[in-house]
Amino acid sequence: MAKTLGFTVSGSKFRSSAHLSYNICSSSLSNLSPQVSTWQIRNGLRLTVNWTGNPGVGLCRSCLDSRSFSTERIDSRSSVEEISWDLGDRVGSVENAKHENFRNDDYAPSACNDSTSASTHAERAWDYWNKLGAPKLIVAPMMDQSELPFRMLCRKYGATAGYTQMFHSRPFALQPGYRRVEFSTCPEDRPLFVQFGSNDPEMLLKAAMIVQDQCDYVDINLGCPQRVAKRGNYGAFLMDDLPLIQSMVTKLATNLTTPVSCKIRLFPDLGKTLDYARMLEDAGCSLLAVHGRTREQKDGRATRADWEAIKAVKEAVRIPVLANGNIRWLEDVYECIRATGVEGVMSAESLLENPALFGGYRMKPVEEVTGSLDELSREGALNEPSLTLEYLNLCEKYPVTKKMIRAHVYKLLISWFKRYPELRDEMNGEQGASIDWIKDMVYRLLERHISSMANVSSRESGAQDVSEEISLLSRQHGSLIQVM
Repeated sequence: MAKTLGFTVSGSKFRSSAHLSYNICSSSLSNLSPQVSTWQIRNGLRLTVNWTGNPGVGLCRSCLDSRSFSTERIDSRSSVEEISWDLGDRVGSVENAKHENFRNDDYAPSACNDSTSASTHAERAWDYWNKLGAPKLIVAPMMDQSELPFRMLCRKYGATAGYTQMFHSRPFALQPGYRRVEFSTCPEDRPLFVQFGSNDPEMLLKAAMIVQDQCDYVDINLGCPQRVAKRGNYGAFLMDDLPLIQSMVTKLATNLTTPVSCKIRLFPDLGKTLDYARMLEDAGCSLLAVHGRTREQKDGRATRADWEAIKAVKEAVRIPVLANGNIRWLEDVYECIRATGVEGVMSAESLLENPALFGGYRMKPVEEVTGSLDELSREGALNEPSLTLEYLNLCEKYPVTKKMIRAHVYKLLISWFKRYPELRDEMNGEQGASIDWIKDMVYRLLERHISSMANVSSRESGAQDVSEEISLLSRQHGSLIQVM
């Protein structure tokens, strides 16, 4: 049954009416009352409307989808003194509503349960995404491995946006030393998602406020399935506490000038996943990144990501959606977009071994890599050792921890270390290795490879000479037999 919720807002110099229309189920209507928690004035009045009543009672999805809002234009200098509401035969006054000012003219994030319709929230989310250039090729967040030098290497070879590694909100908010070591960016590092792991809305907001002017999205990690996340009660393990997730998203959405994004995993039940995605959108999330596996499916090599489930999430929400999972080559990116309808695709593990993936480059098998030392080590040679050298040069420009550097070197050179394990052993023996030492090791690795390939070529050439000599003797011997 259709009901119109009306507000009368009064001040010393004005009086205005606002109307919010709902098709409210009669059962919900009898159990719920509207409650304004905040009001804002920016090109018109905006009210944050919550519904209070019996625990567990809420508006159904069709009710929420039907919302429309209209208001008279109000001078932003006006001061609101009283707000009252009426809903047919019921009336009430609003007390203790908080005034919140918008701080960003380009993007004014807010939770979708305010008086602006959900469609308006989606429109803002889309306008913002398009202003960023609608990036399609995205570096996924990786613990200690999607730091600035690696993001910049991936951007050089095709990535159009990137996530930071996950930061713990409490030390980030409270410890300047943690921030100095863990977080860095530069003007070229945009669009940028800064990701936090947290289970504390207040601490999450404090951390987010520090970076909101240095990034394009503040992202909440709701997808990490690892044991460390279970111990810390963050990431995918917050899926057991949806009210907490909702409160964190709303806390950011109603207080930041930068939009909120969330990276999630699937529930085993698709219906629950779709409800989860809608809840995040309604709470104020402006972009969803969906890893197409459940919390239990930790090993991406053992289980393929469910693109059909990602497609269902995409169709269930009205905000931009990114996909994560099953991306090995650039061709997979466009196949994923075709299959799911998402706006962009992210890659993690595959980029660690091939940072040029988004540029369409494939690394040759080690035994097929040939050339001189200068040819193989030059910038743009696009083999794993040359990419390692490029990464190390970026680490000199944008310093990061030795732990991060070593992790990348092992990943980048994994196939080369398998062929030349003695160089891996040298690396293992130098736990405090400097960037210069690692560079020298990479050059020695290339020299070892060039020497090895030369020996192979020499043996093959020698074998060919022997083969030709045997063939010649065979022909000569055959001629002697014929003469006799």
